[in-house]
Amino acid sequence: MNKKKTILSALAAGLTLSTVLAACGGDDNEGASNGEGGGSEAGDFKVAMVTDTGGVDDKSFNQSAWEGLTKFGEDNNLTENEGFKYLQSSKQADYQPNLQQLARDNFNLIYGIGFLMAEDIQTVAGQFSDNNFAIVDMVVDAKNVASITFKEQEGSFLVGVIAGLMTETDKVGFIGGVESDLIKKFENGFKAGVMAVNPDATIDVKYAEDFNSAEKGTAIASGMYGAGSDIIYHAAGGTGVGVFTEAKNRKKNGEEVWVIGVDRDQYEEGLPEDVTLTSMVKRVDTATYEVSKQTMEGNFPGGEIIEFGLKDDGVGIAETSDTHVPADVLSRVDEYRQQLIDGELTAPATDAEFEEFMQSVE
Repeated sequence: MNKKKTILSALAAGLTLSTVLAACGGDDNEGASNGEGGGSEAGDFKVAMVTDTGGVDDKSFNQSAWEGLTKFGEDNNLTENEGFKYLQSSKQADYQPNLQQLARDNFNLIYGIGFLMAEDIQTVAGQFSDNNFAIVDMVVDAKNVASITFKEQEGSFLVGVIAGLMTETDKVGFIGGVESDLIKKFENGFKAGVMAVNPDATIDVKYAEDFNSAEKGTAIASGMYGAGSDIIYHAAGGTGVGVFTEAKNRKKNGEEVWVIGVDRDQYEEGLPEDVTLTSMVKRVDTATYEVSKQTMEGNFPGGEIIEFGLKDDGVGIAETSDTHVPADVLSRVDEYRQQLIDGELTAPATDAEFEEFMQSVE
């Protein structure tokens, strides 16, 4: 099947994007679910999402997705739990029955939030061919599935620049949730940003193999801070809550340590001890809002890969970054941001690409 990679231009402040998506040719789903014949009226349109195990209030990925759907529902006068809703997954075994339930309830568009849901989306999309599905952070090859991806390595590169310039110990850490191609994009982009501005730095990398264990996050962060890292970037969902807990406890005891948040602006997660240095913002809310809007208007991007990067405002750094990041550091970040947008610099997404990047640094 031929896939069309679509780049969306996001207007993050309004959660709207330039309308550049077109319906995938050859999609022969029928009925209101795929928006053919001019789309659905807002009052008839129903959209829902299935969370991963981090839950809808994970202060990160799932929460951002739900914020986008909530704004979409409110903007279109939809009633929560009828016109827009979510089903929570407490374990991976919940993914498939949750997706099936929403399909049986005739939701026009059903999101699977997270790459771990790919196999279940593939299965359920085959079972319910007249329903439309979307998955975030993975590509699923099906004509009734839209695949939403991000260039996480680009935003991670920018927070890496901040960490590399602001570390006092020349030692920083990265904590990932489940080791995977997706989280490797966060890791490698971050490491490249650090090394681009501070080649003498060392980077401690560990994986919790869990997106929903604050206890593991606390334990790993404790080891990293104890070994000298003064800044930790997490890409670990609910596990990252434990990183903030450890940083706050150390700050209370007089240690100068920082956390770099992920997916949404996590400044408030660092309060009241004020331990959030910056956050890598990934606009999952923009994605769920815009794809819902396109589907309601009759332009469901079935079979397409929709990618958000720096030039689309799909990733970036949090607006609160200037709270603790000096102006001269933010100026360096802007320089690298423009280089990435212009294609003068490529942020590595894989281990092999990082090794190649390091050859240019050395």
